[in-house]
Amino acid sequence: MDPACAITVVPTGVDTQKYEVAPSSSANPPRIVFTGSMDWEPNIDAVAYFCRQIFPGILAELPSARFQIVGRNPRSRVQKLASPSVEVTGTVPCVADYLREATVVVVPLRIGGGTRLKIFEAMAMGKAVVSTSIGAEGLDVENGRDLVLADDASAQIQAITLLLRDSALRRRYEQAAAQLAAKYDWSSIGRRFSEVLQEVCRGTGPRGPSHAPGIARYS
Repeated sequence: MDPACAITVVPTGVDTQKYEVAPSSSANPPRIVFTGSMDWEPNIDAVAYFCRQIFPGILAELPSARFQIVGRNPRSRVQKLASPSVEVTGTVPCVADYLREATVVVVPLRIGGGTRLKIFEAMAMGKAVVSTSIGAEGLDVENGRDLVLADDASAQIQAITLLLRDSALRRRYEQAAAQLAAKYDWSSIGRRFSEVLQEVCRGTGPRGPSHAPGIARYS
């Protein structure tokens, strides 16, 4: 709002002790996982879109594939998606248990903002992730290295199917994901946030004491 302010962005972090690297999951049967609060409209839209436009194409190639929607308070629109190949879990004791068994994690968000914690949680556990650009917005990730970004249904079908079939390719993404997420452990992010707050209190931010205090922001 004020161009005289110095702004520092403190990035999203992840608890790498809770979400620790898991062994590469077998693809038999292939398990595709989405995590998030299922009473939030962007998540509801994402899983409904996935089940309607993407998952049928995956099943056509891999009939044994399973899709797990993991998250609290699933609205009726989400509950109606349940089928022999789609599981709606509702509240679970530990999301990490489901991520651990995932073959691929998907984030097909089309709307909404937020901290994008679900991607870093999956990456911290060493999981290959396929996301829309909106789903990974604001994260320091590189398409084709740390995860796959795909914004239309056909591209997502192709990317997910390829990762489910090609274990070597999947493993490469899993390793890159874990390496990146390790840099964003909350202990490191917390130290940076503390440094910003101390700079603001001392009035020694990037623009010095003669300007408005710096603004620290979690994104």
